[in-house]
Amino acid sequence: MARQLAGLMKRSKRRIGISRSMLLCSIFAAVYFLLDWWILSSSEVPLSAGVTDFESQPRFFKEKRSNVMYDRLLALAAHSLAEADSRSEPHDLWTEPASAWKPCANVRRENHTLPPAPENSTGYILINANGGLNQQRVAICNAVAISRLLNATLVLPSFMLSNVWQDESQFGDIYQEEYFVNYLREDVYIVKSLPIEMQSLDLQAIGSFLSELDVMKESKPGFYIQRVLPILLRNRVVYFSGFGNRLSFDPIPFEIQRLRCRCNFHALRFTREIQAAGDLLVQRIHQNFPGQVPSVTRYLALHLRFEIDMVAYSMCDFGGGEPEKLELQAYRDVHFPMMAKYHNETELASTLRELGQCPLSPEEGALILAALGFKRGTRVFLAGAQIYGGQSRLTPLSTLYPNLVTKEDLLSEKELSPFANHSSQLAALDFIACTAADVFAMTDSGSQLASLVSGYRMYFGGGRLPIIRPNKKRLVSLFAKNSSIQWEEFRERVRKTIRENRKVHTRPTARSVYRHPRCEDCMCQAKE
Repeated sequence: MARQLAGLMKRSKRRIGISRSMLLCSIFAAVYFLLDWWILSSSEVPLSAGVTDFESQPRFFKEKRSNVMYDRLLALAAHSLAEADSRSEPHDLWTEPASAWKPCANVRRENHTLPPAPENSTGYILINANGGLNQQRVAICNAVAISRLLNATLVLPSFMLSNVWQDESQFGDIYQEEYFVNYLREDVYIVKSLPIEMQSLDLQAIGSFLSELDVMKESKPGFYIQRVLPILLRNRVVYFSGFGNRLSFDPIPFEIQRLRCRCNFHALRFTREIQAAGDLLVQRIHQNFPGQVPSVTRYLALHLRFEIDMVAYSMCDFGGGEPEKLELQAYRDVHFPMMAKYHNETELASTLRELGQCPLSPEEGALILAALGFKRGTRVFLAGAQIYGGQSRLTPLSTLYPNLVTKEDLLSEKELSPFANHSSQLAALDFIACTAADVFAMTDSGSQLASLVSGYRMYFGGGRLPIIRPNKKRLVSLFAKNSSIQWEEFRERVRKTIRENRKVHTRPTARSVYRHPRCEDCMCQAKE
């Protein structure tokens, strides 16, 4: 902790001088980052978990106000888009660099051994996964890997009911159970429940109950072998409550790592009902809008991580003045009480923005798309939950790109009704639309949805499914020049930043295979 504080303070001094107030602000920022790490490592519940409960309180979200932060750049972007109709788009806009990596996680080695039958295994592993769709997906595949590692039988994962999400969906409501069990039958023996004689056991009393506090985030295989295996051998069962991102990515045995990829990219199939609705959604996104000349349409999927939970948690300023500040402060008081002590640290917001820690707003997302060269008529599918600020906040984006649609725009109330009040099932529709898009763009590369969609497109894309990832730290310096920078310079610098992030590279050590599958554990390089 001391090293992190010292490093941040040193960088702050170089950048803004040795000012006591800014130095103090840097310390607050460092504490904020450590708090962020602590909260995310101790709980995988997504930050958007507070939206529904908060929005039900009538005193919030009443005031409609303008939040435009970059009026000059928006005017320049609008002018550029008006002229763009007579120009061709950049040649690499809808493509990505060719890649020799091909999917092969479904291939098992010749010496692959079959899993033991339940009566011959070390015991049964149960998990109760927390969070939303994407956190649950990671938890499922980690549980499969741990079961193989410990030679155990896996009970079909269950999902924790959040008192905020109020989504009672279980595995079979989202994924095809039989397909999952059968696809992995050569890797892990999976059953739907514990044997009858074990169902009445008091797992906490016998020491077989492990909460999220008992298992550190990204624990190494050695932890499970040394701590969990003895419990399995003694009691024949272990129950992980609040299970999520609790298995490290390195070092991991090759077969265990490949199994995680096999699970994520091959074994998990959405139910036929979800898949059918998702296919219909994609079909309608591709359809021409009324009045347009019939043609083969492409679309860009944009994931804006700009729900109120993310905005409030970020501690950043988004141009809404005192009303916005009070609104976000009230939200933090309800959902993030540990952050209340930082309410009055006004300099913290600017420091966080300089460090690239603030979520990109819809306005900033629109400027990036315009700078990259997407024409005004581009079909844009907007994925995610309710945007903080509503239509007022979306106005800059929808003005520059009027062909902006959501699943609620394209699917009727009747077509969405089977998934109503089931946030994970609705998120699955966004997942399908984003993975199928001709281009996928994100405003927050740390988002679970963005990470899993990126990994899926990287795994199956073969160079045909481009991904746009922003480097917020570099972009913030461009946005700060709203009053002076010329559009040509802004455009070229944005394109250079995005181009650098689109280079083909292998998975960095310790990074997620779900997000970065280009490694020999998950993929194979095609022979020339």
